[in-house]
Amino acid sequence: MNDQQHAADEHGALGDAEYTEFMELAAEEGFDPEEIEGDLAAAGHGPLPVLAVVGRPNVGKSTLVNRVLGRREAVVEDKPGVTRDRVTYEAEWAGRRFKVVDTGGWEQDVLGIDAAVAAQAEFAIEAADAVVFVVDAKVGATDTDEAVVKLLRRAGKPVVLCANKVDGPSGEADAAALWNLGLGEPHPVSSLHGRGTGDLLDAVLEALPEAPQQTFGGGLGGPRRIALIGRPNVGKSSLLNKVAGEERVVVNEIAGTTRDPVDELIELGGVTWKFVDTAGIRRRVHLQEGADYYASLRTAAALEKAEVAVVLIDASESISVQDTRIISMAVDAGRALVIAYNKWDTLDEERRYYLEREIERDLVQVQWAPRVNVSARTGRHMEKLVPAIETALEGWETRVPTGRLNAFLGEIVAAHPHPIRGGKQPRILFGTQAGVRPPRFVLFASGFLEAGYRRFVERRLREEFGFEGTPIHISVRVREKRGRKK
Repeated sequence: MNDQQHAADEHGALGDAEYTEFMELAAEEGFDPEEIEGDLAAAGHGPLPVLAVVGRPNVGKSTLVNRVLGRREAVVEDKPGVTRDRVTYEAEWAGRRFKVVDTGGWEQDVLGIDAAVAAQAEFAIEAADAVVFVVDAKVGATDTDEAVVKLLRRAGKPVVLCANKVDGPSGEADAAALWNLGLGEPHPVSSLHGRGTGDLLDAVLEALPEAPQQTFGGGLGGPRRIALIGRPNVGKSSLLNKVAGEERVVVNEIAGTTRDPVDELIELGGVTWKFVDTAGIRRRVHLQEGADYYASLRTAAALEKAEVAVVLIDASESISVQDTRIISMAVDAGRALVIAYNKWDTLDEERRYYLEREIERDLVQVQWAPRVNVSARTGRHMEKLVPAIETALEGWETRVPTGRLNAFLGEIVAAHPHPIRGGKQPRILFGTQAGVRPPRFVLFASGFLEAGYRRFVERRLREEFGFEGTPIHISVRVREKRGRKK
C-alpha cells in the first residue's frame, strides 16, 4: 500500500509509469503539461482539512466566509439567523484547498442565545481540524464569547482569533484588547471591506494540517465509519439500538430526543463498524427554521467523520424534500451511500407500489445506491445492511487503470459520438481516474461536453466498472487552441 500511497501523493491515484504515459498522451494532444498537473492534483486530492468559523450572531461570520471563498455563497442578510441548506464549502488560499464549515446560519433559540451559540460551536469544532473564532472588536468580548473560549480550550484544536469590524487605525486598539481572551494574537479584519483577510488566511493555513487528521479506516485497519443520517424521528436511534442489540440511545416518541452524537463500535456480520450517530435534533414547532439548519449542521459534521452514509427513509410516508436534501448532502460530501427504507414491514401492497413510483421519480439521481428494506423496531433484515455497506465501500474505492479507461472511452466515442453543436463535434480525447474515495475522473476533450453527454458517460462508466453505491466526479478539460497559452 505504501509505495502506491506515495505515488498517489504525487499524481493523484496514478502510479509513476501510468503518470508518465498519461503526460505523453496529453502533450501529444496539445495540452499544457503544467495545467494538467494542476487538474490531476485538484481531482486527486484526498479528503480536505476542515476549518470551522464560529462566533456570536452578527459578528460577521458569513461575510468572512464569503471573503474566504471569494464569492457570495453563504447567504448574508441583515436579519440574524438566515437559514440555508449548505453548511460546508470548498475554499482555496495560496494554492491550498480546504473546507469551511459556516455556523452563521442559525441563531436564536428558546434556550437563550448562549446555549444556541455553544451548541453550534460544539458541532462545528467537533468536525473541524482548526477553528477561526470571530469576535466583534467594536463590542469587545462578551460573556457568550467567554463561553465559546472555554469550549475551544476544552477541544484543544488550533484556533485563529479574528477581530472583526476593524475598519481603520482607530479600531486597532479595540482589536489589541482581545489579547485578554488568551487565544493568542487577535488578527484585525474588516470582512466587509476585505481588510486584513489575507493575513488572517495565512495564519489559518499555518493552523490547518496539510490533510485532515482522519486517516480513513483503511490506513490503520481501524473500523470503517458509518454515518446513520435521516430526518428527525425516522428511527435512527431505534435502528442503532437494534444493531447494537441493546438500548444505548434514548428513544422517545417525541421527535428529536437524542442530543449528543454518540459514536458506537458495533459488531455486524462478524465485522466491527463505527457508527457515528447524529441522532435527532431538538425540535420545537416554532423553531422549525432553526431546527432544520441545526440538523444540517449535525448531518454535515457526521458526514465529515464518516466513509459511508446510511440514509434512513420512513417508507410509510411520502419521500420528502428533506429526505432528498439529506441524500444530496451525502453525495456532495463524496461519501459512499446506502439507502435504508424503515418501517417497510408495515406497508400494504398499494403503498409499496406507490413507494416504488416515488423512488423512481424522486431518487433517480441516486439509482446507483444499494437499497435495503429494514425494520428498526423488529430488527428485520438488519443482516442485509452489511453486504450493502460493503458493496458501497468497494465501489467508493474502485480505481480503473488509465489504459483500460481509455480503451473504454474510445469505444464510447466510436459508438455514441457527442451530438454536433454549431458545426463542431466535441470528442473525448482521453481521460484518467485521478482519485478514489469517491472516484474522480478527469476527461480531456476537444470541445465543451454538454451535461446530458456527461451523464451518459457516467452511466456507461457505472455499467462497465460497477461503482455501485458511490458518487462519481467527472471534470472535463477542454483543449485550448494549439500553440496558444492562456
